Amino acid sequence: MPVRRALLLRLLDAVLFSSVWLAAAAAAQTAATLRLWPASGALGWHVVVLVFAATLLTYNLDAVLPFKYRQPAGASGRKAWQQRHRHGLLVLAAVAALVGAYLLLADGWAHYLPLLLPLVALALGYSWPLFWWRGRFRAVREVPLLKVFLIGGVWAVVTVCLPALAVRQPLATAAGLLAQRFCLVTALAIVFDIRDYSRDQAVQLRTFPTVWGVGGAKAVSLALLAASVGLGLWRGAPPLVVVVPVVLAATVILLARETRGDYFFALLTDGVLLVQAAAVFVL
Repeated sequence: MPVRRALLLRLLDAVLFSSVWLAAAAAAQTAATLRLWPASGALGWHVVVLVFAATLLTYNLDAVLPFKYRQPAGASGRKAWQQRHRHGLLVLAAVAALVGAYLLLADGWAHYLPLLLPLVALALGYSWPLFWWRGRFRAVREVPLLKVFLIGGVWAVVTVCLPALAVRQPLATAAGLLAQRFCLVTALAIVFDIRDYSRDQAVQLRTFPTVWGVGGAKAVSLALLAASVGLGLWRGAPPLVVVVPVVLAATVILLARETRGDYFFALLTDGVLLVQAAAVFVL
Protein backbone atom coordinates (compact mmCIF):
# COMPACT_ATOMS: atom_id res chain seq x y z
CA MET A 1 0.00 0.00 0.00
CA PRO A 2 2.76 2.55 0.82
CA VAL A 3 4.35 1.90 -2.60
CA ARG A 4 1.02 2.34 -4.39
CA ARG A 5 0.32 5.52 -2.43
CA ALA A 6 3.76 6.90 -3.30
CA LEU A 7 3.18 6.16 -7.00
CA LEU A 8 -0.22 7.87 -6.90
CA LEU A 9 1.29 10.93 -5.23
CA ARG A 10 4.05 11.08 -7.84
CA LEU A 11 1.43 10.91 -10.58
CA LEU A 12 -0.63 13.61 -8.88
CA ASP A 13 2.44 15.84 -8.60
CA ALA A 14 3.19 15.35 -12.29
CA VAL A 15 -0.36 16.25 -13.34
CA LEU A 16 -0.58 19.29 -11.07
CA PHE A 17 2.89 20.78 -11.26
CA SER A 18 3.33 20.30 -15.03
CA SER A 19 0.18 22.44 -15.49
CA VAL A 20 -1.72 19.57 -17.16
CA TRP A 21 -4.49 20.03 -14.56
CA LEU A 22 -4.68 23.77 -15.25
CA ALA A 23 -4.62 23.23 -19.02
CA ALA A 24 -7.45 20.73 -18.62
CA ALA A 25 -9.43 23.39 -16.76
CA ALA A 26 -8.91 25.87 -19.61
CA ALA A 27 -9.93 23.24 -22.17
CA ALA A 28 -13.00 22.29 -20.12
CA GLN A 29 -14.08 25.91 -19.87
CA THR A 30 -13.66 26.25 -23.63
CA ALA A 31 -15.84 23.16 -24.14
CA ALA A 32 -18.43 24.66 -21.78
CA THR A 33 -18.51 27.82 -23.89
CA LEU A 34 -19.16 25.75 -26.99
CA ARG A 35 -22.39 24.52 -25.36
CA LEU A 36 -23.80 27.89 -26.46
CA TRP A 37 -23.52 26.61 -30.03
CA PRO A 38 -24.23 22.85 -30.01
CA ALA A 39 -23.60 22.48 -33.76
CA SER A 40 -19.93 23.48 -33.50
CA GLY A 41 -18.74 19.98 -34.47
CA ALA A 42 -15.09 19.03 -35.07
CA LEU A 43 -13.97 22.64 -35.40
CA GLY A 44 -15.14 23.27 -31.87
CA TRP A 45 -13.14 20.37 -30.49
CA HIS A 46 -10.09 21.59 -32.39
CA VAL A 47 -10.21 24.85 -30.44
CA VAL A 48 -10.56 22.89 -27.17
CA VAL A 49 -7.29 21.09 -27.96
CA LEU A 50 -5.73 24.37 -29.09
CA VAL A 51 -6.56 26.05 -25.78
CA PHE A 52 -5.21 23.04 -23.86
CA ALA A 53 -1.93 23.20 -25.82
CA ALA A 54 -1.60 26.98 -25.53
CA THR A 55 -2.18 26.89 -21.76
CA LEU A 56 0.32 24.08 -21.30
CA LEU A 57 2.89 25.98 -23.37
CA THR A 58 2.42 29.30 -21.56
CA TYR A 59 2.56 27.99 -18.00
CA ASN A 60 5.45 25.62 -18.59
CA LEU A 61 7.51 28.34 -20.26
CA ASP A 62 6.83 30.47 -17.20
CA ALA A 63 7.90 27.62 -14.88
CA VAL A 64 11.30 27.18 -16.55
CA LEU A 65 12.32 30.83 -16.66
CA PRO A 66 16.06 31.05 -15.82
CA PHE A 67 15.58 33.33 -12.79
CA LYS A 68 12.91 30.99 -11.38
CA TYR A 69 15.18 28.00 -11.86
CA ARG A 70 17.87 29.69 -9.75
CA GLN A 71 15.52 30.67 -6.92
CA PRO A 72 15.60 28.45 -3.81
CA ALA A 73 12.56 26.20 -3.65
CA GLY A 74 12.16 26.68 0.08
CA ALA A 75 9.09 24.88 1.40
CA SER A 76 7.39 24.79 -2.01
CA GLY A 77 7.06 21.23 -3.27
CA ARG A 78 5.72 22.62 -6.53
CA LYS A 79 8.80 24.72 -7.21
CA ALA A 80 11.14 21.91 -6.18
CA TRP A 81 9.33 19.50 -8.53
CA GLN A 82 9.52 21.97 -11.41
CA GLN A 83 13.23 22.54 -10.83
CA ARG A 84 13.91 18.81 -10.83
CA HIS A 85 11.90 18.30 -14.01
CA ARG A 86 12.89 21.44 -15.89
CA HIS A 87 13.95 19.59 -19.02
CA GLY A 88 10.75 17.54 -19.05
CA LEU A 89 8.71 20.74 -18.82
CA LEU A 90 10.64 22.16 -21.77
CA VAL A 91 9.85 19.04 -23.82
CA LEU A 92 6.19 19.28 -22.83
CA ALA A 93 6.15 22.95 -23.84
CA ALA A 94 7.75 22.10 -27.19
CA VAL A 95 5.16 19.40 -27.93
CA ALA A 96 2.37 21.78 -26.97
CA ALA A 97 3.86 24.43 -29.27
CA LEU A 98 3.93 22.01 -32.20
CA VAL A 99 0.33 20.90 -31.61
CA GLY A 100 -0.83 24.48 -31.27
CA ALA A 101 1.03 25.61 -34.39
CA TYR A 102 -0.47 22.75 -36.42
CA LEU A 103 -4.01 23.61 -35.34
CA LEU A 104 -3.50 27.32 -35.98
CA LEU A 105 -2.37 26.58 -39.53
CA ALA A 106 -4.80 23.76 -40.26
CA ASP A 107 -7.88 25.68 -39.09
CA GLY A 108 -7.02 28.96 -40.77
CA TRP A 109 -6.38 31.17 -37.74
CA ALA A 110 -3.94 33.39 -39.68
CA HIS A 111 -6.57 36.07 -40.34
CA TYR A 112 -7.12 36.39 -36.57
CA LEU A 113 -3.48 37.35 -35.93
CA PRO A 114 -4.42 40.93 -34.89
CA LEU A 115 -6.28 39.34 -31.93
CA LEU A 116 -3.88 36.47 -31.25
CA LEU A 117 -0.59 38.38 -31.19
CA PRO A 118 -1.59 40.74 -28.34
CA LEU A 119 -2.79 37.70 -26.39
CA VAL A 120 0.55 35.97 -26.92
CA ALA A 121 2.43 39.13 -25.90
CA LEU A 122 0.37 39.51 -22.72
CA ALA A 123 0.69 35.83 -21.81
CA LEU A 124 4.46 35.83 -22.28
CA GLY A 125 4.85 39.31 -20.80
CA TYR A 126 3.35 38.16 -17.50
CA SER A 127 6.80 37.04 -16.31
CA TRP A 128 9.14 38.01 -19.16
CA PRO A 129 10.32 41.67 -19.15
CA LEU A 130 8.83 42.61 -22.53
CA PHE A 131 7.16 45.96 -21.76
CA TRP A 132 8.83 49.35 -21.23
CA TRP A 133 7.62 51.05 -18.06
CA ARG A 134 9.26 53.64 -15.81
CA GLY A 135 12.66 53.60 -17.42
CA ARG A 136 13.23 49.89 -18.03
CA PHE A 137 11.73 46.73 -19.43
CA ARG A 138 9.42 45.05 -16.97
CA ALA A 139 7.11 42.07 -16.76
CA VAL A 140 3.40 42.79 -16.49
CA ARG A 141 3.31 41.19 -13.05
CA GLU A 142 5.42 44.11 -11.76
CA VAL A 143 2.73 46.70 -12.53
CA PRO A 144 0.89 47.35 -9.24
CA LEU A 145 -2.39 45.40 -8.90
CA LEU A 146 -2.52 44.63 -12.62
CA LYS A 147 -1.56 40.98 -12.88
CA VAL A 148 -4.77 39.41 -11.54
CA PHE A 149 -6.84 41.44 -14.02
CA LEU A 150 -4.49 40.39 -16.80
CA ILE A 151 -4.89 36.73 -15.86
CA GLY A 152 -8.68 37.05 -15.71
CA GLY A 153 -8.81 38.93 -19.00
CA VAL A 154 -6.60 36.54 -20.94
CA TRP A 155 -8.42 33.48 -19.57
CA ALA A 156 -11.81 34.97 -20.42
CA VAL A 157 -10.80 35.93 -23.95
CA VAL A 158 -9.12 32.58 -24.64
CA THR A 159 -11.93 30.39 -23.27
CA VAL A 160 -14.85 32.50 -24.53
CA CYS A 161 -13.81 34.58 -27.54
CA LEU A 162 -11.64 31.99 -29.26
CA PRO A 163 -14.42 29.36 -29.35
CA ALA A 164 -16.82 32.00 -30.69
CA LEU A 165 -14.39 32.94 -33.44
CA ALA A 166 -13.67 29.30 -34.25
CA VAL A 167 -17.32 28.52 -34.96
CA ARG A 168 -17.99 31.89 -36.62
CA GLN A 169 -20.31 33.27 -33.96
CA PRO A 170 -20.68 36.99 -33.12
CA LEU A 171 -18.72 37.87 -30.00
CA ALA A 172 -21.74 39.82 -28.73
CA THR A 173 -23.58 36.54 -28.15
CA ALA A 174 -21.02 35.59 -25.50
CA ALA A 175 -20.48 39.02 -23.89
CA GLY A 176 -22.27 38.10 -20.65
CA LEU A 177 -20.31 34.86 -20.29
CA LEU A 178 -17.09 36.76 -21.03
CA ALA A 179 -17.73 39.17 -18.14
CA GLN A 180 -18.84 36.37 -15.81
CA ARG A 181 -15.73 34.30 -16.46
CA PHE A 182 -13.45 37.32 -16.11
CA CYS A 183 -14.83 37.97 -12.63
CA LEU A 184 -14.52 34.32 -11.56
CA VAL A 185 -10.95 33.82 -12.80
CA THR A 186 -9.78 37.17 -11.41
CA ALA A 187 -11.27 36.29 -8.01
CA LEU A 188 -9.33 33.01 -7.98
CA ALA A 189 -6.14 34.68 -9.22
CA ILE A 190 -6.12 36.78 -6.04
CA VAL A 191 -5.93 33.53 -4.05
CA PHE A 192 -2.54 32.84 -5.61
CA ASP A 193 -1.36 36.30 -4.57
CA ILE A 194 -2.27 35.28 -1.02
CA ARG A 195 -0.07 32.21 -1.49
CA ASP A 196 2.82 34.44 -2.60
CA TYR A 197 2.25 37.15 0.02
CA SER A 198 5.59 36.99 1.86
CA ARG A 199 7.60 36.48 -1.31
CA ASP A 200 5.92 39.43 -3.06
CA GLN A 201 6.31 41.61 0.03
CA ALA A 202 10.03 40.83 0.15
CA VAL A 203 10.56 42.11 -3.41
CA GLN A 204 8.10 45.01 -2.93
CA LEU A 205 5.68 43.66 -5.52
CA ARG A 206 2.37 45.48 -5.07
CA THR A 207 -0.48 42.98 -5.12
CA PHE A 208 -3.84 43.11 -3.37
CA PRO A 209 -2.53 41.21 -0.29
CA THR A 210 0.64 43.33 0.00
CA VAL A 211 -1.30 46.60 -0.44
CA TRP A 212 -4.54 45.89 1.46
CA GLY A 213 -3.60 42.86 3.54
CA VAL A 214 -4.90 39.32 3.20
CA GLY A 215 -8.31 40.30 4.58
CA GLY A 216 -8.68 43.14 2.09
CA ALA A 217 -7.60 40.87 -0.77
CA LYS A 218 -10.22 38.31 0.22
CA ALA A 219 -12.87 41.04 0.30
CA VAL A 220 -11.99 42.07 -3.27
CA SER A 221 -11.99 38.43 -4.35
CA LEU A 222 -15.41 37.77 -2.81
CA ALA A 223 -16.80 40.95 -4.41
CA LEU A 224 -15.65 39.72 -7.82
CA LEU A 225 -17.20 36.36 -7.06
CA ALA A 226 -20.52 38.04 -6.23
CA ALA A 227 -20.30 39.94 -9.51
CA SER A 228 -19.82 36.66 -11.38
CA VAL A 229 -23.00 35.30 -9.74
CA GLY A 230 -24.97 38.38 -10.71
CA LEU A 231 -23.72 38.26 -14.29
CA GLY A 232 -24.44 34.55 -14.58
CA LEU A 233 -28.02 34.93 -13.36
CA TRP A 234 -28.50 38.06 -15.49
CA ARG A 235 -27.54 36.24 -18.67
CA GLY A 236 -29.99 33.45 -17.86
CA ALA A 237 -27.67 30.63 -16.83
CA PRO A 238 -29.34 27.94 -14.68
CA PRO A 239 -29.00 28.96 -11.02
CA LEU A 240 -27.32 25.71 -9.95
CA VAL A 241 -24.72 26.06 -12.72
CA VAL A 242 -23.84 29.49 -11.33
CA VAL A 243 -24.15 28.86 -7.60
CA VAL A 244 -22.48 25.45 -7.11
CA PRO A 245 -19.04 26.45 -8.43
CA VAL A 246 -19.23 29.81 -6.68
CA VAL A 247 -19.92 28.19 -3.29
CA LEU A 248 -16.79 26.08 -3.78
CA ALA A 249 -14.83 29.13 -4.91
CA ALA A 250 -15.97 31.16 -1.89
CA THR A 251 -14.91 28.33 0.43
CA VAL A 252 -11.45 28.24 -1.15
CA ILE A 253 -11.11 32.03 -0.88
CA LEU A 254 -12.14 32.09 2.78
CA LEU A 255 -9.76 29.24 3.68
CA ALA A 256 -6.81 30.61 1.70
CA ARG A 257 -3.61 31.53 3.51
CA GLU A 258 -0.01 31.39 2.40
CA THR A 259 0.82 28.46 4.68
CA ARG A 260 -1.60 26.18 2.87
CA GLY A 261 0.08 23.33 1.01
CA ASP A 262 0.69 23.09 -2.71
CA TYR A 263 -2.27 20.76 -3.19
CA PHE A 264 -4.66 23.36 -1.79
CA PHE A 265 -3.68 25.84 -4.48
CA ALA A 266 -2.88 23.54 -7.40
CA LEU A 267 -5.63 20.96 -6.87
CA LEU A 268 -8.50 22.80 -5.17
CA THR A 269 -8.18 26.40 -6.36
CA ASP A 270 -7.53 25.47 -9.99
CA GLY A 271 -10.08 22.66 -9.58
CA VAL A 272 -12.83 25.26 -9.12
CA LEU A 273 -12.43 26.10 -12.80
CA LEU A 274 -12.98 22.45 -13.73
CA VAL A 275 -16.04 22.25 -11.48
CA GLN A 276 -17.46 25.38 -13.09
CA ALA A 277 -17.08 23.85 -16.53
CA ALA A 278 -18.38 20.45 -15.45
CA ALA A 279 -21.49 22.05 -13.95
CA VAL A 280 -22.50 23.23 -17.42
CA PHE A 281 -22.63 19.63 -18.63
CA VAL A 282 -24.01 17.95 -15.50
CA LEU A 283 -26.49 20.32 -13.86
